[in-house]
Amino acid sequence: MQAAQELNQKGFAEFAASRGYYAMFYIATAFLEGEGLAYSKHSAVIAAFGERFARLQRVLREFHRYLIDAERTRLRADYNTDPNINQADAEQIIQITLEILNYAKANIDSLSS
Repeated sequence: MQAAQELNQKGFAEFAASRGYYAMFYIATAFLEGEGLAYSKHSAVIAAFGERFARLQRVLREFHRYLIDAERTRLRADYNTDPNINQADAEQIIQITLEILNYAKANIDSLSS
């Protein structure tokens, strides 16, 4: 998260958005690993996180939507020649990721089955 924040402050919004997404992705991965689940594709992690945690309201449903939206932004940032991602876009991903990280720190142990 520190890298994402520093990149954004230095004008590298695309890289900051990508780093923010990856932090969010790794948080979702940690939740799934707590269930004994591991996936090799981003789409599988996102789908399983939605199915196992958001749909069952074990986490806020919005967390799944944030993950989906952040991945779309990350794909634009990493692969588009003109991604049009600004500091505000990256900052939003960073702040949401921090919210999810704080939630995970406080709750991940109690959510494992």
